[in-house]
Amino acid sequence: MKQFVLVHGGCHGAWCWYKVKPVLEASGHRVTVVELTASGVNMSRVEEIQSLEDYCKPLLEVLESFGSEDKVILVAHSLGGISVALAADMFPSKISVAVFVTSFMPDTTNPPSYVFEKYLGTVTEEEKLNMEFGTYGTHDRPLTTILLGTNYLAKYMYQLSPIEDFELAKMLVRVGPAVTSSNLTGTKSFTEEGYGSVTRVYIVCKEDKGLTEDLQRWFIDNFPVKEVMEIEDADHMIVCDRLLKIADKYA
Repeated sequence: MKQFVLVHGGCHGAWCWYKVKPVLEASGHRVTVVELTASGVNMSRVEEIQSLEDYCKPLLEVLESFGSEDKVILVAHSLGGISVALAADMFPSKISVAVFVTSFMPDTTNPPSYVFEKYLGTVTEEEKLNMEFGTYGTHDRPLTTILLGTNYLAKYMYQLSPIEDFELAKMLVRVGPAVTSSNLTGTKSFTEEGYGSVTRVYIVCKEDKGLTEDLQRWFIDNFPVKEVMEIEDADHMIVCDRLLKIADKYA
């Protein structure tokens, strides 16, 4: 029996794992789904997030709660990869493997925001029209929010998903923080002895239109992983069978 910790992506919440969690549990594993700050049913407001640590606080508290002998399979989806990298940097001894599912994956050379800013550089004008950007913070330190619009969800994230999943997303997505260097992360990179020491696996979803296959491959080339798995007909949303294989192999 293995312990999974599942971390959702931007504007989403723990709810997006609603199909994955019972399948993993039916296979005998323990599963914790994390609600990041101001996400899902977490009652905090996005204006309370002043740093990456603030955003990731619920995840860090979950890992801190495990004993020194506990090892978890830490799974990131989408923007959750930056949160998982921070957690791996702080608690490397508690992680048997970090799994990045069509996810941002920072390195240990550049600031954590480097991969998100790389993505922003690839966003087309059409995609930007389906995103809503906002600001909060102070005049001296303005912070940025992002909300994925219905058209963006339909065309770039859920285009192959069941209509029920798309409807659920439309009802539950929330405004979230943009993870940029000027926004939350600063310029300090994650460490080689922390995050860099953790075994990493990347799952490429080949029909993702939001984080395209080319962008996913760039993340991998930028910071090579132990193993790359591929799913041919998957869009941006989450599938389960590869996680069971990873549990058997790495945990």
